[in-house]
Amino acid sequence: MTAPASSHAFVSLVGAGPGDAGLLTLRGREALEQAEVVLFDYLANPDLLRFAPQAETIYVGKKGFSEYIRQEQINDLLVRKALEGCGRRVVRLKGGDVFVFGRGGEEAEACVQAGIPFEVVPGVSSALAVPAYAGIPVTHRDLAQSFAVLTGNTRGGSAHYGRLSGVDTLVLLMGVRNLEGIATELIDAGRAPETPAATIQWGTTPQQRSVTGTLATIADRVREAGLEAPAVTVVGEVVRLHDPLRWFQAAQGARGPLAGQTVAVTRTRVGASDLSERLRARGASVLEVPLIRFAPTSQPEALHARLRDLSGVAWLLLTSNQAVAALFEHLDALGLDARHLAGTRLAAVGPSTARSLAERGLRADFVPSVAGARHLGAQIPATPDGGTLLHLTSQLAEDHLERALAARGLPYGRAELYRTEPARPDDLSMDRLRGAAVVTLASGSAARHLAALAGTDFRVAAMGEQTAEAAREAGFTRVTVAAVPTLDALADAAEAALRAGDGQ
Repeated sequence: MTAPASSHAFVSLVGAGPGDAGLLTLRGREALEQAEVVLFDYLANPDLLRFAPQAETIYVGKKGFSEYIRQEQINDLLVRKALEGCGRRVVRLKGGDVFVFGRGGEEAEACVQAGIPFEVVPGVSSALAVPAYAGIPVTHRDLAQSFAVLTGNTRGGSAHYGRLSGVDTLVLLMGVRNLEGIATELIDAGRAPETPAATIQWGTTPQQRSVTGTLATIADRVREAGLEAPAVTVVGEVVRLHDPLRWFQAAQGARGPLAGQTVAVTRTRVGASDLSERLRARGASVLEVPLIRFAPTSQPEALHARLRDLSGVAWLLLTSNQAVAALFEHLDALGLDARHLAGTRLAAVGPSTARSLAERGLRADFVPSVAGARHLGAQIPATPDGGTLLHLTSQLAEDHLERALAARGLPYGRAELYRTEPARPDDLSMDRLRGAAVVTLASGSAARHLAALAGTDFRVAAMGEQTAEAAREAGFTRVTVAAVPTLDALADAAEAALRAGDGQ
């Protein structure tokens, strides 16, 4: 398959770094921001996908010896995605560095054979970063003048360890399963059994764990501690610096109240960023797992007819940020703008929705004293002319607002502005979601979808009592409610949920 002359196909082979999202290079971020397709693997932090919110994302990862997709299939997929249509910008996001035991050379060769232009964006290699985060410099003027990086994957045969007798520090990647055999071979090749050794699991991430020992004991220490892949093993005198220079664990405690904890954010990919940044500022490792997505309304003609003629509508009721965004999208499609709303009052369900209106130059005429649909229905002023209160919402909006208005005898109308549909996360995201310390829920539909997908054995933080009520009805029992429905309060609730869990 060869790229046509007019093709805009381009592939960026990007090193994602060892796990800490902050170690992505600036060029790597630029490539993600320009990407139309991202192929990412198991060791690439999925948090980096936030830099490519509009891209198609495809998981092509492998975990240990259990291969989900062969390398040849990845090469074919990479080429096929780049050549779709008139050509697409594809990022192949690879853990660590592209050319350090990452098969990046094979993927570059596939691009050459297909005639697709490509670039290589080096990443921070786990061979260097993981020991550094464990306080182990791979070289030191007094202890080590040289180092070598080896693969611990022995399927292609053992390394010629005897040839490395003059190398001071050895760094083993992908070797945790074969560690006992590798240690034995190193000793047989002349390494002293008492040579210091350390193994670090999930280095540079909040889940980082490490054990130390000697070449003779390290396999037993790793087994006793339950360390598994991904892990890096360092052999050499520099390992003696692990304890005095172990800076990362100390830094974790100073990074914020959520340091070392994984918090899952279940909002849509576009809506998750603001909350995620607030959580990261408190030290959390954030996992964005959208459980819902927004789709166009199934009734565009009826909606547009209603929006063109707002006579008889006393209030437009907006109960989410998405409603505000969708309203303006439909006005634009009709060739209209904010001036079309001049004769109609605007009500926002809470301060966040009111801010969304303000960002578009409109001030909400009414916001309830306590955010929430039932409070909006109970507090909104009745109009003397008896006009309709038109609720612009999704097909899944709950009936709290309608019932509150009906109890007051106020005329309620509803128009489907957009649709809320379930989003099925990939298997990797689901695996990581199950390990999250707290899951944030911003809507009742997210709560119900989480329960259907993964059960209710989660500690959750809910944005508002209405979402909390939906979570309890879905079966969640460990629910912490944000004091007010704002992103900062939801981050506070995630902290409170963790403290409640620690006290159990």
